[in-house]
Amino acid sequence: VALMEEIHMLENMGISIDGRLHISHKAHLIMPYHKMLDAAREKGAGSIGTTGRGIGPAYFDKALRIGIRIVDLLDKTALREKLRENVAEKDELLQKIYGAEPLDIDSVVEEYLSFDVRIDPYITETTSLLNNAIRDGKSILAEGAQGALLDIDHGTYPFVTSSNPTSGGACTGLGIPPTSITSVMGVVKAYSTRVGNGPFPTELDNELGELLRSEGHEFGATTGRSRRCGWLDIPALRYSIMVNGISEIALTKLDVLGVFDEIKICTEYLVDGKPAKYFPADVKTLEQVECSYITMAGWKCSLDGIRSFDALPKAAQDYVATIESLLDCRITWVSTSPAREDTFAK
Repeated sequence: VALMEEIHMLENMGISIDGRLHISHKAHLIMPYHKMLDAAREKGAGSIGTTGRGIGPAYFDKALRIGIRIVDLLDKTALREKLRENVAEKDELLQKIYGAEPLDIDSVVEEYLSFDVRIDPYITETTSLLNNAIRDGKSILAEGAQGALLDIDHGTYPFVTSSNPTSGGACTGLGIPPTSITSVMGVVKAYSTRVGNGPFPTELDNELGELLRSEGHEFGATTGRSRRCGWLDIPALRYSIMVNGISEIALTKLDVLGVFDEIKICTEYLVDGKPAKYFPADVKTLEQVECSYITMAGWKCSLDGIRSFDALPKAAQDYVATIESLLDCRITWVSTSPAREDTFAK
C-alpha cells in the first residue's frame, strides 16, 4: 500500500518510472498484522523504540521461513493458503498475548490477492539485472538506510534494526559478490544523533541538545519523533569505518554547528578510568563509558551560500580537518544545507 502511494505520488509529479523501478521478486512483504505486532510489543516492557512499521515482525517471519514474498503474489492459489495460515496464526497471537481485537482474515487476504495486479509491471529478477550490469561495466550505486550502529549483528544490540545496514548488507541484499564493491562512502553528520532507545555516550540531554535538534530539524523521517542529539563520537565512527570498510566520508550538516561558541568532539571512551581497547559490545558497558573530549572554537556564523571548502570560516575548516585526522579517513564531500548545490568536494 505504501509503495503504491509513492508510485502515484511520483506519477502525479510528472515523473515517469517506467523501466526505471524494479522490485525484486525475492522481497518480503510487510503485512498489516506485522505493524499490529510491532505496536503491541512496543507498548510492553522492554521497548527498544522501533518505528512501528512492522519491520521486525516481518523479519521474524522471514527467519521462520513463513514470510510472504513478492514472488508469492504471482500464484494466487498458493498465496491465499499462505495468507490464511499467517493471518490466523497472528490473529491468535495478537488476541491471546496482547489482548488485541480480532483481525478480519478475509479482508486481509482479499487486499493482498489484488496487490500483484498493480505492481506486476515492476517485478524483476533483480539479481541477474544487477550482475549483468556489473559484467557490462556499468556503475552501480547502492544506498543504505539507517546506520552502522543499528546493524543486527554489529550494532548496539538489542537496540538495533532487524537487518544489516552495514556495507556487507549490500551484497546479501542485492545478490552481488563482495568483490564487486570498489568503494564505500560513509555519510556522517557533523554531530551525533539517535532516534529511539539505546546507549548514546555523547548525548546532550540539555539545552545544547535541544539547540542541535532545533537547528538540525532532527525529527525522525518515518515517525516524526524527536531525535536525540550529541557531540561527534570518534570511537563510534572508527568502529563504523572498520566494519564497513569505509574509504571516504561525506560530512553533512556542518551548517548546524554555526550557532555554538565551542564545539566538542569525543576522542576516546574510558572504561573504569582506562582507555577502551575496542568498541563495547555490551550495552551496559557502553551506557557507562566516560567520554574524553577535545574542545574546538565555533565559527558563530551562517554558512549559507558557501559552496567551496576554501570559502568556509577557518574554524569550520579546522573542525573538518580535525575529524579527518582523528579518523584517518578522507573527507571528500561537505554539505552546508539540504540543497544539492550546497554539497561540494573538499
